[in-house]
Amino acid sequence: MSPAANASRRFVLLDRDGTINIEKHYLSDPALLELYPGVASALRQLQASGFGLAVVTNQAGIAKGKITAAQLEAVHAKLVAMLAAEGVTLDGIYFCPHHPDHNCDCRKPQPGMVTQAVAELGFDPKQAFMIGDKGLDIDLGKAVGAATILVRTGYGAETERKKLASPDYIADGLPDAARWIIAQAISRAKATS
Repeated sequence: MSPAANASRRFVLLDRDGTINIEKHYLSDPALLELYPGVASALRQLQASGFGLAVVTNQAGIAKGKITAAQLEAVHAKLVAMLAAEGVTLDGIYFCPHHPDHNCDCRKPQPGMVTQAVAELGFDPKQAFMIGDKGLDIDLGKAVGAATILVRTGYGAETERKKLASPDYIADGLPDAARWIIAQAISRAKATS
């Protein structure tokens, strides 16, 4: 699909570790990839409601020598296959391989990954939703004008407890976040009809 064809399509931007899959420090083995319960169903509901889905994930383990680019590619291939088996298609996976000290423009909360996704997928980030378990996910969402959702999975409960983020909504997990997003979309559609 061309970017122009997506121009009116809304997107959900998703952190990976701690949001979609169970947090495993520097996940390098696809066999260890585990989705949180209900994630595939929640993503399928979002897709059925017309949302595009794009993953945006910091992967500093590459710069730190903890994981190779080939290992990351294998983990992402497994993620795509696991979701496809559940009827879910990701529109894109964007990652930052840089060290936190490198001051790149793609490491969350910098907007580089979303800028790349917008260029390739052609959506308005101000109409998007950003879901993640850390303050930097919420900060990224705010930086691009997206609505923000903190999930309590991964580091989310700690992020909430320590008040490290000010999201628009706090969800128990991705299924709860999906319900909120769909409710927001329905409410918006009624308001504009």
